[in-house]
Amino acid sequence: MRLLLAEDELEYSRALVAILEHNHYSVDAVYNGNDVQDYVTSGKYDGIILDWMMPGMDGIRVIHTLRSRGITTPILMLTAKTQVEDRITGYDAGADDYLPKPFITAELLARVRAMLRRSGNFTSDILHVGTASLNCSTCELTGPDGSLRLNGKEYQLAELLLRNSQAVFSSEQIMEHIWGWNAGAEINVVWTNISVLRKKLQKIGSNVEIGVKRGVGYYVEINEPLQGKEG
Repeated sequence: MRLLLAEDELEYSRALVAILEHNHYSVDAVYNGNDVQDYVTSGKYDGIILDWMMPGMDGIRVIHTLRSRGITTPILMLTAKTQVEDRITGYDAGADDYLPKPFITAELLARVRAMLRRSGNFTSDILHVGTASLNCSTCELTGPDGSLRLNGKEYQLAELLLRNSQAVFSSEQIMEHIWGWNAGAEINVVWTNISVLRKKLQKIGSNVEIGVKRGVGYYVEINEPLQGKEG
């Protein structure tokens, strides 16, 4: 799941990014309201976490602008404004949820899960494709021959491919979805992680493989055993 975080306090933003990435979300961070529109226009996000008070354009104006353009990405507002009237203003602008500061990490994560669940983007705990399964809570990849724990980027890659097992993703799409705009990573990190994930799928004895259509991208395929003919 890919999130856009808009929070103008740098240290606070870094802390939130660390929390979200530790819980297996891919996060792009921006620090003013104007950048939110640019990122949403150029990238695909499953949810937006938006501070109210930001330079350039405040959160309420950002929401009004996004909704007026027909963008329906779910939005969770974070703000120190705690009055009932403020919450009503946020909801009326088009926010899906509203979390007053300060808050505890567990509640933030619960609100994010609820936001994604209501939007239809909720991730189930375990994905099953062929004889492979991916536990989204523990980051464990399991097959007939055992289980392996994936690191953060390996997990995000496996989750993207297994959850969208009928889709083909180019290297650039994978790069944008997992590493985002702010990472400064090179495209070869995609190829490296694809190679590592292929080896781990083999090690657990699954019949799931990562195929490639040259010039198009990567996809999941199930290697079914050949059936012998009778007679």
